[in-house]
Amino acid sequence: MKSFSTAQKQILARADLHLSTLTEQQVIQLVHRESDVGHLGDDQLVEFLKIANATYRGGNRIIPDEEYDFTYLAELRSRNPHHPYLSTVEPEFAFEGKTVELPVQMLSTRKTYSIDDVKKWLLEVKKEAVDVGLELDQIRLRVTPKLDGYAAYDDGEHLYTRGDGRRGTDITRVFERGLCIGGEDRRGQGAGEIVVSDSYFAMHLAAKFENTRNFQASIIREKELDPLTEQAISDKAAVFFPFAALPSWEGNIDEFLAKFDELANEVRNSVCYDVDGIIIEVVNEDIRRNMGAARHHHRWQLAYKENLERAKVKVLNVRPQTSRSGRVNPVAELEPTRLSGASIRNATAHHYKMVMEKGIGPGAVIELVRSGLVIPKIENVLIKAEPKIPERCPSCETRLIWEKDFLICPNTSDCPAQIENTLEHFFKTIKNIDGFGSQTIKKLYANGIRTVYEVYLLDKDKLIQMGFGEKKTAQNLLDQLQRSRTESLEDWRFLAAFGIYHMGLGMCERLLQHFRLEDVFDLKMDDLESVEGFANVAAKAVVEGLDRIKNRFWNLHHLGFNIQSTQLITEGLESINSPIAAKLIVFTGAMKSGSREELKSQAKALGARIAASVTGKTDILVIGENVGAVKMNDAKEKGVEIITEDEYLARISRRPEKLMADVELQPDKQLSLFH
Repeated sequence: MKSFSTAQKQILARADLHLSTLTEQQVIQLVHRESDVGHLGDDQLVEFLKIANATYRGGNRIIPDEEYDFTYLAELRSRNPHHPYLSTVEPEFAFEGKTVELPVQMLSTRKTYSIDDVKKWLLEVKKEAVDVGLELDQIRLRVTPKLDGYAAYDDGEHLYTRGDGRRGTDITRVFERGLCIGGEDRRGQGAGEIVVSDSYFAMHLAAKFENTRNFQASIIREKELDPLTEQAISDKAAVFFPFAALPSWEGNIDEFLAKFDELANEVRNSVCYDVDGIIIEVVNEDIRRNMGAARHHHRWQLAYKENLERAKVKVLNVRPQTSRSGRVNPVAELEPTRLSGASIRNATAHHYKMVMEKGIGPGAVIELVRSGLVIPKIENVLIKAEPKIPERCPSCETRLIWEKDFLICPNTSDCPAQIENTLEHFFKTIKNIDGFGSQTIKKLYANGIRTVYEVYLLDKDKLIQMGFGEKKTAQNLLDQLQRSRTESLEDWRFLAAFGIYHMGLGMCERLLQHFRLEDVFDLKMDDLESVEGFANVAAKAVVEGLDRIKNRFWNLHHLGFNIQSTQLITEGLESINSPIAAKLIVFTGAMKSGSREELKSQAKALGARIAASVTGKTDILVIGENVGAVKMNDAKEKGVEIITEDEYLARISRRPEKLMADVELQPDKQLSLFH
């Protein structure tokens, strides 16, 4: 590859991707590993990721999927774990036609390459099960193969590409061309992927198409089909396979862990299509609802992609690095080694308690594993060495303090690393601004800028005095600052930009579905605990975090950003003619008139608000059979009205046998895409 092919250029044009921070020659050098990812600026790295994603999904990739994951996405995550690119659904770009709003929002799936991470996720699942009153042996898991195809959604009338997760393109024409449906061969089963049989591709298509993605892309294009593509459809070798129809294993957590390797291998080999892992998901609706979703993925679902490549590496040094939160993280500098197609020079040691306990210091020999979309991690320490534990912050020289396993720099007001990372986080998160990467931020800090508010007060003369070129560079920065205030900006993105602990994009959006942005600083713990996902510990941390950023928030807010408000889920509830309209209700115990999730859905249709735990804001606790003592005691202590299931049904004037039919169920409006 000496330059982009014609097909790749067409894909990039359709995706509206244009080289702005990289040249085509730089891209080619990265593809051929003639240039190192470490030399890229953040904006260049994200631009390369977008190009790699578009060409991969368009069927003419510039790098393999594993290199995208292990090298480039891992590099971005190691530099900035909260970068907005990491929390967006990687788009399936349309080939022809206008985009339309999808019937449901189609999310990606959180990935891991480590069995340890699978076990950590299962601990989260167990905690949620306890919160909703389930015994641990009642938790049900479903495991399916992770198809590596072209994502789409079938609502029974139309088939849509995933697009950006919210808007896609109508490709119903593929069924008119004879494309079959895998499994039960039934329309309307929701999300799935267009795939082709491995053996058929190798025998009949490999000479014509570079890879299966290239073939899958050919199926959906509007233009006349290639004869080989037509034949593959006719031979039923290519199908749209709904995820709901995939072969699966179902059981409890103990069964799953007891035969994990055997089970993973069996599920991966249960279909004859490209598979790059397994999907593990919780079946129990109560747990699913309680765990909820981030903007990028559902928390009740995990993709496991196995990576067996390891390396023994010598540690040259352990470098302390101060983060935005003040944590000083140890980064192990290594003898350069290649792992999973990438040149590795650094690995995370997580925290300094681990460095002390495992003996990670200069001269130590470690076993390194490329563990998913993170910096390669240290699996084992084979030869220990004397660790060096810093006493002072590497950025500001303040004496460090221990906080559990972590070393902390307490100098939140004057530590350069904390301030620079905080500034950079703000501009990366609001997303509607360019030019304020790490180098610009460092120069601003060197010239006395300490807050985002001070950045917005700059004028052209001050920027020129700071060394930002002549008038053109300074004016460009001012134009971008103005753009960030005039372009539409979601309220949840603005709030997330302040970097409150536990308040990523998804949690901010959830919070602002219940409270207006201008009111969040008056919230108490009880207010937050009435929102799903804000348990006691999280609620306390969020209240404290909101108090810390209050002044900074209002200073910026008064500059006049074009903030778009999230629609409150309570808007219009009071007008619903129902005895439970606008009431905050918690259901607990086993229900006899239907499942707890059905009762919740019907209550929402009658205008009620639903919560998972009892707080001082709860209006009604509806109890079924086998109710746990915790929620009952909480309700009594807080003066919450407690009624039985029969009393609840009588209140809403529905006979139990009619309730299920009288109120239309409201389906979950978010589905997952497993790639």
